[in-house]
Amino acid sequence: MINSGLIRRGGPRFSGASSRMMPQARIAGPMPWVIAIMIALTVMAAGAGLALSNVASNARAEIAGGVTIQIVEGAPAERERQADRTLTFLGGREDIISFRRVPDEELAALLEPWLGEAATESEAVPTPALIDVRLSGPVTARRLQDLRAALVAEVPAARLDAQAGWLAPVFEAIRSLQYLAIGLVVLLAATSVAAVWLAARSALGSNRDTIEVIHHLGGSDGQIARIFQRSIGLDAALGGAAGLALGVGAIFVLGRQFSDLGSGLVAGGALALEDWITIAAVPVAGVVLAVLTARLTVIGALRRML
Repeated sequence: MINSGLIRRGGPRFSGASSRMMPQARIAGPMPWVIAIMIALTVMAAGAGLALSNVASNARAEIAGGVTIQIVEGAPAERERQADRTLTFLGGREDIISFRRVPDEELAALLEPWLGEAATESEAVPTPALIDVRLSGPVTARRLQDLRAALVAEVPAARLDAQAGWLAPVFEAIRSLQYLAIGLVVLLAATSVAAVWLAARSALGSNRDTIEVIHHLGGSDGQIARIFQRSIGLDAALGGAAGLALGVGAIFVLGRQFSDLGSGLVAGGALALEDWITIAAVPVAGVVLAVLTARLTVIGALRRML
């Protein structure tokens, strides 16, 4: 039985009853570990989603207003002549911010992983002259069509493409992965709510007699709910801290692995300060969600129980 001296009408405090209602040690019990796993997975999913968002944003900013011109001509002398003519044509246009012909050595280095040593031999594998162009403002379909028509009239072997068109499938894949990350976060949040709900219901069922005594001695539903809130809130805080540490550790390990790839596109996914603040807010949101779930579960069950 509970000592009646622990309960005072008008402002009861049930510190002794709290230990009876939640008898298991917090670290030894399952709840902190369940929450730690959920928070760690949520942190990793959130980190992946934020990194993908940064990749897409940086890539779009990098290729905004960018077009690529290829001079597709088999004869080297004619290709060089038309490339020079293209550079002269670009230099006379006011809607072009900058342009640069990609050196043949750089182009050969890009093709070498696929073509091997043949990429460095221009006679073995003829490669087009490549010119990188930056337009003022966005590249619309109409602007691209007008520029292409004017260019082909001057340089028949020229082929013009918007750089954004090349990466459109990549952006679609990144968007799909972002939706997947958001779905995982929502699913893990729902799973955490279900785990807290089950824990609160189990604690209520195993301490039904104690709760009835507290009610008879003047305890209200809100006061009993606060007992469970404090206990589950502490469990959620312990689990959230452990989960945050695990999740951040996993993000650092994966980040180091991807950084070793040396890809410019992947390097654009580095997390900024605001991203880390968002990740740090995940366990805080988890604790708030757990406490709110515990309160609503206990109060709802008490109204049906008594």
